[in-house]
Amino acid sequence: MTTPPYQPGYAPGYSDKSKVVAGILGILLGTFGAGRFYTGHTKIAVLQLVVSFVTCGVGALWGVIDGILILVNGGTDAQGRPLRD
Repeated sequence: MTTPPYQPGYAPGYSDKSKVVAGILGILLGTFGAGRFYTGHTKIAVLQLVVSFVTCGVGALWGVIDGILILVNGGTDAQGRPLRD
């Protein structure tokens, strides 16, 4: 087992992804799952994309709500590390 490389400027255990960027992408481009693609959650992102197209855009609300929740509560990246502020 190896330790992950140290990332200067970030606290250990935190993601290099920003929760502000993930939240804004989720709000503005939630229809396309952009916030989830950014954080590395590709399965959820593809599901958001499919739901948005199947429901003729109504599923885009999922992305907007997801983006707001990421901004308020934070979130994690695909490795389970909390997003940085």
